[in-house]
Amino acid sequence: MSTEESVPAPAPAPGALLLCRAEPDPVAAVAPLLGERMPLVGAGEGWSALVPRGGPWRDGGEPVDRVAAGWAAALAVGAPWPVLALWWDADRAGYTLASGFRRPVGYVWLADGTPAGEDEAMRTFAARIGLDPVLDVQSLDRLTRPDPDAGQGAAAGAGAGAGAGVDARARLRGLLAVLTRAGITLPAGLAPGEDADRLGRAARALPGVRWTEAAGRRPTVDESRLAPWMPWVGGPGALALALAQTAAGLTLTAWGLRRHSGGWTTAGALLIAHGALGTAYGLTKRA
Repeated sequence: MSTEESVPAPAPAPGALLLCRAEPDPVAAVAPLLGERMPLVGAGEGWSALVPRGGPWRDGGEPVDRVAAGWAAALAVGAPWPVLALWWDADRAGYTLASGFRRPVGYVWLADGTPAGEDEAMRTFAARIGLDPVLDVQSLDRLTRPDPDAGQGAAAGAGAGAGAGVDARARLRGLLAVLTRAGITLPAGLAPGEDADRLGRAARALPGVRWTEAAGRRPTVDESRLAPWMPWVGGPGALALALAQTAAGLTLTAWGLRRHSGGWTTAGALLIAHGALGTAYGLTKRA
């Protein structure tokens, strides 16, 4: 037996990308909720991308899908824009779309590209992201079929290539090809399926990249642009929003504890802390 035959190929490393339907400034304001400094870059017209290092799944043993879903929920629950988390590991790949207080929606493919989600979830996803209910949904439907050409078919329907192969990561590329109609254009080097280190290096080399602040630090952004919805700037309805974030955090934490999910529990705890800070700031401003 040759050396090449006796040495198995290394398992693909897990990774994730967080796509926010907002410009970098408002995303930078809420990103400290995640507790991890990340490169932040533009990702098309009206979109931004966060590139996590992935401490919870690299160092803490948390499943990448749970961490990415929890992060998306934490970013979206108090913001007027949705957050799309793309994630992948050695066994599966998929996405979670979080939007306000609505139940997140997502889809999963097995490593070989076999669909393992519900068709209705894909249609709900299309409606929430604002895709064409006929043409784009038809392209997305191809990704839910056990068809060896599904990944390429979706990409062709969006006018872009999905890449070679039809495994789970090719399905993600097919999804992104459809999402170009919603304005998403990932910068060069930020391809789903790469490990977090390679994505981080690619992001750091991009022009205009910025780093999000660490948890607990107040972001240096134009507060007048954030006042309608950020609790700490004292805008209209800010105190009510902070209280709503605290309530949502309590619900997420309880749900995560029941399911023994560290990712959701952490997201809930971050929302509680964020809401409590906003509440205290709002009360101080009123005093």
